[in-house]
Amino acid sequence: MPSPAATDPDPIHPGRSRIPALARLASGLRWDLPASLVVFLVAVPLSLGIAAASGAPVMAGLIAAAVGGIVAGSLGGAPLQVSGPAAGLTVIVAGLIEQFGWPVTCAITVAAGVLQVLLGMARVGRVALAIAPVVVHAMLAGIGIIIVLQQLHVMLGAEAGEAALHNILALPDTLATLDPQAAFLGAVVIALLVGWKYMPAAVRRVPGPLVAVVAATLLSLPFNSDVDRITFDGSLLDALSLPHLPQGEWTAIAVGVVTIALVASVESLLSAVAVDKMHHGDRTDFNRELLGQGAANVTSGMLGGLPVTGVIVRSATNVEAGARTRKSAILHGIWVLVFSLLLAGVIQLVPDAVLAGLLIMIGIRLVKVADFQTARVTGDLAVYAATLLTVVLVNLLAGVLIGLALAVLLVLWRVVRASIHAEPLGGAAENRWRVVIDGSCTFLSLPRLSKVLAAVPPAAHVTVELDVDYLDHPVHDTLEAWRLRHVNNGGSVEIEETGTATLHAALAGTPARGSSRSALRGGFAPWRSWQRDGLPEGAEAAGAIPAPVRSVLNGVDSYHRRHAHLLRPHVQELSTFQDPDTLFLTCADSRLVPNLITSSGPGDLFTVRNVGNVVGGDRLEPSVEASLKFAVNELSVKNVVICGHSGCGAMTALLAGPASDGNPADRNPEGQEERCPVESWLDHGRPSLESFHAGHPVQVAAEQAGYGAVDQLAMVNVAVQLERLQRHASLQGAVRSGDLHVTGLFYDIATARVLQITPTGISHLDPLPRAGELAPA
Repeated sequence: MPSPAATDPDPIHPGRSRIPALARLASGLRWDLPASLVVFLVAVPLSLGIAAASGAPVMAGLIAAAVGGIVAGSLGGAPLQVSGPAAGLTVIVAGLIEQFGWPVTCAITVAAGVLQVLLGMARVGRVALAIAPVVVHAMLAGIGIIIVLQQLHVMLGAEAGEAALHNILALPDTLATLDPQAAFLGAVVIALLVGWKYMPAAVRRVPGPLVAVVAATLLSLPFNSDVDRITFDGSLLDALSLPHLPQGEWTAIAVGVVTIALVASVESLLSAVAVDKMHHGDRTDFNRELLGQGAANVTSGMLGGLPVTGVIVRSATNVEAGARTRKSAILHGIWVLVFSLLLAGVIQLVPDAVLAGLLIMIGIRLVKVADFQTARVTGDLAVYAATLLTVVLVNLLAGVLIGLALAVLLVLWRVVRASIHAEPLGGAAENRWRVVIDGSCTFLSLPRLSKVLAAVPPAAHVTVELDVDYLDHPVHDTLEAWRLRHVNNGGSVEIEETGTATLHAALAGTPARGSSRSALRGGFAPWRSWQRDGLPEGAEAAGAIPAPVRSVLNGVDSYHRRHAHLLRPHVQELSTFQDPDTLFLTCADSRLVPNLITSSGPGDLFTVRNVGNVVGGDRLEPSVEASLKFAVNELSVKNVVICGHSGCGAMTALLAGPASDGNPADRNPEGQEERCPVESWLDHGRPSLESFHAGHPVQVAAEQAGYGAVDQLAMVNVAVQLERLQRHASLQGAVRSGDLHVTGLFYDIATARVLQITPTGISHLDPLPRAGELAPA
């Protein structure tokens, strides 16, 4: 019997047993406790190094790490994200300390936290993600370069300057006077961090930064006292300090507050997005994450700590170590706090050159080759380079602002710029030209449009292909004025509108962007909806191809221009074989397009068509049987589909009954009357007609759904053909075993909808209502 204490209800949630809550807690700690220890071991040396690089008190890094873990971990919206001092803020904090001093910098951190809280309360968390990633990547790369240039001097035993350019120019003098012991210790750290990834997996469970710092520190102990080491006065409690309000320079203070708040917010949110991709648990609540980060910065600034942000290195370590809940981040902060209180003296044994080597590797890792390559491939290299150079040579805020401005201008250029070109068609004697306008065509495109139109020779027969998703009134006026002028000079102009924005719409009201290129107008609409009747005047008399044939060739021409290049990559591998999934048997009616209603392409359907989509009587019709055997035995299709349609001529003829008027043309040379070939073929459908009159279940269902007699018969015909195939001796075994599936469909032309037909009824395949749409009553 369990003890009463074990089964008492939870006093906080009456009626709920304590056992599940305790079990959940124990289960979570099983994963979160080990993960928190791993993250703690990573966080301590990184926090010390970032504090040293910022010019802040060393203990300020540990204060920020503890606050980031406990406060941001408890209140933030990213359960597995670990927060603390970050290298991305090092340059900003160093500049603020240089300008205002450390106590005022703490006040700026508090104000930045308050701004983050206000942003979270305003629910603009996702808006911060609108900053172009290329700008963030370039910003981090610039910060990494600045850190490397600064810490390289420290590792060589010299003083680092504030400006990157100064550090570059001073490097020769530093190399000439380097401290061999400091350089050796820094090189040991770099060598260990570079080689750690090649160690066995069991060894790599210990964080590389911790091993590098401990090993280099132990090597430094026999060295003389000339090696500079971390120094601070007092304990962690002594390092706690209240911020000081600034005395004037309020504009610069405001800039610092906004800079810290925005950079910390963006870095936290981008880190949270990256962490979400690494696990399958709860997703980030971005607004709550801003609230948590803001609360952590207020707390850290009030206690004398560095600014806090989400850190991808620690967060990734947390996920990889197996963390399941936010308890891991909170516990890591507790371990940092305990270490800082009890073992602070150990920190003073670490040489400055050791932390410099660690920071050099952190800086190098901020400059990611993958980000550079992505910017090059996506055409954002100019934005990346401008942002990086400005961050390094000027300052971080200027670099980010310039990068954002360039990114916006680049997007504007790409969005509003239409592709416009003209080219001759046929020989010079034909004097035929084509003008193609593709994209978003606005008044910004008028210089290019006017130049291209001016290049078209007078009196030419011109086709203007207008494939745009946005078109404004100035473009309409320019095209119309040119068309009138060109026609008056003896030419002709034909405008083909295949996009979602039209000239008429631009003239009728406020222009609006279309959803995208219209798939129907681009290739699936009937010729009559996009091809003009007739040919250029005199073309047919001069021996041109007749108009009826011209429709086909116009379609081929449109295919070559608009679709062949898109299709080519998909059909190249099909050039030597076919491997269809489905045999699709349907009516020969021109209104039914199998690939359109099944959203399929080349190689998907092995299509068989005949009048009335019939398979035959007790014995399959020979052409159908040959196709079926080839598809099943040679192509190994897994599905057979029989598809009927509304308004079927064959079903109409069956309902009307046989007609014979004794026409001599229907008699053979011996004078014997012969049946019309269509009537002979329709004999295959007479069992369907008998089932229809007998009240087949499909006929009853179709009648109840409101379909007319012809469509009821067409649905019954599909059901009867299904039954015939399922009973066929060569298919029975495969159908019963599930190796072959037989399906019936019905295409309602008037509504462009597809229904499923079974031997016993019909079912609708309508899509689910889209967001914001109401289902029909």
